[in-house]
Amino acid sequence: MRVLKIPHPFRLILVASAVAGAPILNAELKPLLAIPDSIAFKSDFSDPVPLKRETWQQRQHTRWKIEDSVLRGIPSTIEFQKSQSHHQGLEPRISCPATPSEFVAKFSIRFIGGSETSIAPFVEFGHHIARIKFSESGVSLIVDGESVKLDEDVTFTYHSGKWYHALAELKGDEFVIQFANGPTLYAKHPRFAQPVTSGGAGFGVADTRDGTVEIDNLTLWTIQERPNENWASTRARIPKFEPVILKEKK
Repeated sequence: MRVLKIPHPFRLILVASAVAGAPILNAELKPLLAIPDSIAFKSDFSDPVPLKRETWQQRQHTRWKIEDSVLRGIPSTIEFQKSQSHHQGLEPRISCPATPSEFVAKFSIRFIGGSETSIAPFVEFGHHIARIKFSESGVSLIVDGESVKLDEDVTFTYHSGKWYHALAELKGDEFVIQFANGPTLYAKHPRFAQPVTSGGAGFGVADTRDGTVEIDNLTLWTIQERPNENWASTRARIPKFEPVILKEKK
């Protein structure tokens, strides 16, 4: 199993939620790669306000709103689906252009019901750039239009209705994501350092087909220019993965 054991002060501290099935509000995952600077966006979604376009892009006419203290997404309407030959909104999709180009991002997410596809469910940072695919066969980090798999953990499998608590970081051409009670996935790739020129920018989500997705406790930070002084030694202890070509890049 690809679980990176991080010593103090990066020790993971979990405090059970008072509400059964609710997100763990203080899963203290600590940054490994970058040093957070200022908060670009933060919400626990306790206030059911309308979504601002400068913060959220609801993609493919899928429907999103804040309710029950989460950001919840459901598929597009049947009428819209029938009117389209592709991009029908069968899987709830959203992106957050408020995400800094280099960042630390902490969030909780769960995918409820629906069916897994060859593409979704996933969380990504930059459209088709750093994508974390959840599957019954494990979790994987893929890049560059899903052309290369850069890391994976086959023991960390997807379960409908399960909350996943994660902390992701991107600095330069390096990306790392930690999961509470799960693996640390890491990769270095030139595509990470290139800006998004089309599609959904920043933190993005796609749910299972015909499912419901919930996001909670999202915080996005800018990062400091100076490196995390412990990163080199931490990176050396992350298990190595040989990249796998999934398809020829178009």
